[in-house]
Order: sequence, then C-alpha cells, then structure tokens
Amino acid sequence: MERFFSYTSNSPRRDEKACITLLSGPSGCGKTSLLFQFAVNSAAQSGRGVVFICSKGRLESNPPFLSQGVDPPMSLLQRIQIKYIEDGDEIRKYFAAFHLLDNFPAAVIVDDFADFFSERNCQQRYGSTRARDLAMVRVLALCHNAIGHTNTKLGTLGSCNILLSDVQQGDTTRSMFIYKRWVNSIYTIQGDGTGSYILTNIGSSETGIKKARKAKYSIALQYLVLEEITN
Repeated sequence: MERFFSYTSNSPRRDEKACITLLSGPSGCGKTSLLFQFAVNSAAQSGRGVVFICSKGRLESNPPFLSQGVDPPMSLLQRIQIKYIEDGDEIRKYFAAFHLLDNFPAAVIVDDFADFFSERNCQQRYGSTRARDLAMVRVLALCHNAIGHTNTKLGTLGSCNILLSDVQQGDTTRSMFIYKRWVNSIYTIQGDGTGSYILTNIGSSETGIKKARKAKYSIALQYLVLEEITN
C-alpha cells in the first residue's frame, strides 16, 4: 500500500513476493499518478529500471503527479523507461520477447490495460464473439509466464512485478472475472464523497478475501496527498 505514495531512497527493501497486481478505479481518480509513484519507489528501492507502458496522448494530456514532498533526482527518473504503445498487440509482442532482455526491470507497469484492446481490432484478429476477452486472456497469460520465467532467472538477485490499471465501470471493472484468474493482488479506488479517494486492497487470487487495508488520499495543487492508511 505504501509504495503507491511514500518515497524514501534509504528505506529498507522488503522481500515481497513478486506478483501481478491490478489497480482499478473510476476515471479521474489519480490512477496514473499512483502508478508513476509506484514506479519511482520501485526504481529507488531496487536500484534497477522500471518500464512504464502507456498511451502517449493520454499521458501528455493528463501527466501524473508525485506525492507531496517528493522530489526524486534526475538520475532516478532516468531509470523509468516510458514506452508508448497504441494497442494490445504491442503489449503481447513486448511480453512474448521479455525473456530475451539483457536486464530485467524491477517492475513493468501498464496504464489503462484494457483500453488497448478495442472490440473492432480484436474482432478482426480473432473473429470470435468474445474476441476482446480472448485477446486480454492471451496477453495476461504471457504476463504470467514472463514474470514466472524472470523471477526464476533472477533468483536471489531481485524480482520483477507487473502492475496493471483499468477503468472501473460502476461497482466493478468490466473484465474483473478475467483478471481474477491471472492477478495475484487487487486494489480498488472509490470516491468518499468529500473530494478524497479510498484505495483498498481487497484480496488476492491465492488467498481470497483478506482483511482490507485502506489508504485515503486526495489530489491537490498537482500533488498526491496521502491523508491516512488504516487496517
């Protein structure tokens, strides 16, 4: 939870189990900012690079904000590789060749994952009534295989995590039933009615529902402002 907000370059590194994580929330709740702060923290704590996959147009029109009080050095920001893509096929190709990388990143982050899979393009490619679901499942399977291979190869040298975000439609994401098969940990975001948002860790695919941790935050003066974290 803290890695979405706090940044301390000298903080001890925790040996967390590598996984695929989903961040789900409505438009305008600061998902991209949370992802980018996670990228900064991962680069700082691991000493390795991070790949941030996103749409160029969306990132330029809505740039991310860092947490209040955070001013990372340029040398740290240079470890974050921004990779612009246009569709899900580019994500598939990236993870299909992931095992060929000379240096594995500490994290791969995909902002608005599901939006890269348009109904029309998926229909043209697979010709199925559920073509979009099929395309997403295939890419998620590649992500799962890539992270398994990477962390086996890295061994005690470190780990790699994959973090995805998706836009929440109503009470749940449209594709949550797909994500639950491949995602280890799920975080959801909801507005609290006062201008702040609640980030909740609702559980994982391995352990099922667990006691939720919650973080209350807001976006003010171009900063992420963490108000409190509760168990």
